[in-house]
Amino acid sequence: MYIKKNFTFSDVMYFSGGHILWLTAWASIVTIGFEFFHSPDFKVSWLPISVIGTAVAFYLGFKNNSAYDRLWEARKIWGAIINSSRMWGANVRGFVGNQFTEDEVGQEELHSIHQKLIYRHIAWLYTLRSQLLIPTPWEHINQSKHIRKATKKRMKRFGQGLSNLDGITEKELEAYLSPDEVKRLIEYKNTATQIIDQQTQDLKNLRKLNLIDDFRHMELQKLLNDFYTHQGKCERIKKFPLPRQYGSMSFVFVGIFIFLLPLGMVSEFHDINAHWGPWLSIPFTVLIGWVYLMMELVGDYSENPFESLANDIPMLALSRVIEIDLKQMLGEEAPPPVEAVNGVLM
Repeated sequence: MYIKKNFTFSDVMYFSGGHILWLTAWASIVTIGFEFFHSPDFKVSWLPISVIGTAVAFYLGFKNNSAYDRLWEARKIWGAIINSSRMWGANVRGFVGNQFTEDEVGQEELHSIHQKLIYRHIAWLYTLRSQLLIPTPWEHINQSKHIRKATKKRMKRFGQGLSNLDGITEKELEAYLSPDEVKRLIEYKNTATQIIDQQTQDLKNLRKLNLIDDFRHMELQKLLNDFYTHQGKCERIKKFPLPRQYGSMSFVFVGIFIFLLPLGMVSEFHDINAHWGPWLSIPFTVLIGWVYLMMELVGDYSENPFESLANDIPMLALSRVIEIDLKQMLGEEAPPPVEAVNGVLM
């Protein structure tokens, strides 16, 4: 997540500067051809091009709105995960106790039970984050060689490569789960799902020991069901793309418009009674083409909120916020918050 108020000029150029080069080259080729090789009777009317541009703008607006909806929904889901996680920590400490036991359990053992349930939840957070970062076929890292190479560079400067994040999930699992549990759970295809299931089994055992009653058992299980719901919502966004008939056709429409744009621009500027008139079409063509390309790119890089890029939901930072809260509930020393690097919070 980019946290600065505005993108710097260098950031914008890094993201789109290469497109300005080929836009300038295309506009220059058309202008040179028009000036030196065209027939005096040849002129492309601006009216049909403007109609195409208007249609493309509406289409891009629809795509960008849809991409923003996916991004904002993902953020709301993680906000719900934060709230439910705090409830889980507070309820575990408040519900699991000696209220209903005949033989009281020692405070150290109770603390160990609380710690086990809360630690396992922290492990679930980092596991879910790790699973959501697995690339899908439609994400940029799995596209053509040129796009894949550019995406890796962007990840290094504005994404997961900003800091030493590799292997963080494995470290957290080893810190918050027993070695036997790590070895067993990591073998599942959906480890996050199995971690919650293990929580369910532990609650069942606590009920047998009368460390919770039926009501508290149901309340804690309800929170686990909420975690399943949150996880399922994240997986829905991750595993179902913005429909490709909308996501990819906008790129085709922008390409058609930019191909026609200099033909109409140079014809319009040729009507200026000056020898430099047609040449003035080049910067205007580049500017208009760049605006349309940026609209396309903004939507394209916003539709996948779990892609290890700067526009992502900051799952690592949010997981750390929850980890801090839960560890402080246990009276333990908490790790420091995740800091932004290069204006990006991961």
